[in-house]
Amino acid sequence: MTGTSDRLAPDELRTLFLFAELTPEQLTHLSEHGRVEQRRAGDAVYVEGEPARCFYVLLSGTVAMHRRVQGDEVEVSRTSQRGVYGGATQAYIGDPAEQRYTNSLFAVTDCDVFALPADIIADAMRRWFPMAIHLLEGLFIGMRTMQTIIGERERLLALGALSAGLTHELNNPAAAAVRATSALRGRIANMRQKLAMIADGRLDGRRLHHLVELQEEAVKRAAAAPPLTPLAVTDAEGELADWLDDHGVRGAWELASTLVAGGIDAGWLSQVDAAVGDDDLEAAIHWITYTIDTELLMGEIDDAVARISGLVGAAKQYSQLDRAPHQTVDVHDLLDATLVMLQAKVPAGVRVVKEYDKTLPAIPAYAAELNQVWTNLIDNALAAMGATGTLTLRTGRTEDRLIVEIRDTGGGIPPEVRPRIFEPFFTTKPVGEGTGLGLDISYRIVVNKHHGDIRVQSEPGDTRLVVLLPLAPA
Repeated sequence: MTGTSDRLAPDELRTLFLFAELTPEQLTHLSEHGRVEQRRAGDAVYVEGEPARCFYVLLSGTVAMHRRVQGDEVEVSRTSQRGVYGGATQAYIGDPAEQRYTNSLFAVTDCDVFALPADIIADAMRRWFPMAIHLLEGLFIGMRTMQTIIGERERLLALGALSAGLTHELNNPAAAAVRATSALRGRIANMRQKLAMIADGRLDGRRLHHLVELQEEAVKRAAAAPPLTPLAVTDAEGELADWLDDHGVRGAWELASTLVAGGIDAGWLSQVDAAVGDDDLEAAIHWITYTIDTELLMGEIDDAVARISGLVGAAKQYSQLDRAPHQTVDVHDLLDATLVMLQAKVPAGVRVVKEYDKTLPAIPAYAAELNQVWTNLIDNALAAMGATGTLTLRTGRTEDRLIVEIRDTGGGIPPEVRPRIFEPFFTTKPVGEGTGLGLDISYRIVVNKHHGDIRVQSEPGDTRLVVLLPLAPA
């Protein structure tokens, strides 16, 4: 229940620390435009998100300030100190009509509050304290502008680093494909020559047909050849080179390396000998070797192209450029895409471990912005570990929320620093290496935009940033 009584006298206003230094004329002005209101225990003085129309000062009783988190009212502070204030505290900045309460204030006991319309307090502050207002506006707007600019700059720097990493990752398979294509062109030319030598009339149709069958079998053996240990490869090449030398085939060692890679052994080459005879054995083996080499090169090209396709797919998944901003996504796809984009930044001594709960459902989210969160958290974890350590990405669920945990084995976050890590511009990195906005941006994306939460647990050798996201739309 809310009630209104007479105005507060100027002398009574002066007893409030906020108005103690005002002139009699100023006190009279506020007295004439303000009013005393009563709130019963449990009533709201004002509610978060509603238009900020009044500035309130506590006269008596106890009040509690609340913030809305995950749809719940969470008590932030409680006080009975006379003179504390809340409500339209930033009315002097911009148009008061566009401002909204940033928190809620509830009466714990029966209370009296002095209420001033937002436009009255804004006008009074601008006229009575012009220099202070200019300074406050400069500080408030300047910090907000700086935060926006540096945030955009950080995004561009992150994009540049990711682009450089992606370019590096794409260059390797692209170069491999170019090398394999060039080698393949030469092998096919040599293969044509050997085929002409074999088919110039010295082989009857039956033998040539049998050789073609052996060639097809060689292709299949090359495709299915199991990987061998270096020692096994050396032994197999030695055995095959001896067989080739015994049968007068030149270039035995060069041929042996390709034949072994294609799963060919001495017993199988004996079938070729039986098919073509000693006179044409060398040409036939060279032809089959070129066939195997061609198949292996095509396999390399296929692998390189698949790798390029995978990287492009990961980049599209990461950027979400061709998709709606808000969509239902599998968080594991986002994590994997981010890891691909950051692969070039992962030191050789850092092991990446994935502990995914594949039973988790897809969730509604701003996918591209969540990828920015994973980028910031993983980048911080890598920086904390240096050249060696273990980066663990774990997913799970608790009640109605999905959990993503980024864990590193670095030195940990000191207890005295931990409460400040989500503050804008706060960083423990050396000057020039960090803007201090990575975790602030991540916090705003998770908490403000997704109605989730970020928590930190840290001790030397075990630091965990835990992101909690709603499983259902807010």
